[in-house]
Amino acid sequence: MIYVDADACPVKAEVEKVGTRHGVQMFIVSNGGLRPSQNPLVETVIVPDGPDVADMWIADRAKPGDVVITGDIPLAAKCVEAGARVLKHNGEALTQANIGNILATRDLMADIRAADPFRTGGGKAFSKADRSRFLDALERELRAAKRL
Repeated sequence: MIYVDADACPVKAEVEKVGTRHGVQMFIVSNGGLRPSQNPLVETVIVPDGPDVADMWIADRAKPGDVVITGDIPLAAKCVEAGARVLKHNGEALTQANIGNILATRDLMADIRAADPFRTGGGKAFSKADRSRFLDALERELRAAKRL
């Protein structure tokens, strides 16, 4: 299975394309506002409004052999702990080996942002190179998950 944390996900179409090629069931999970896919392998899951409801839906189901697509680091940590393979939108794999450092860095950066309310700017823009890295990484992760 592929689970996509779909709110603000820039690679939904890419997930559907690669997942379809592999014949994998996909769940696109959000709070709403998405056009459902006509693809029989894609199930659009609309969860109730509320903080982290989509994340909890995914975390409750992710297991070994599944692939989770998310930019949410706490959700990624839960899914990695459950044995799922996790990718960020830019193709970065989140694993047992790196999730602790990534989670700690996220928490540190949140503290720094909170200490400087006048700080401006955000993350870098999503690029064609990020999209290409994601496609390559998803292909690798699906092949690895099938071997399980």
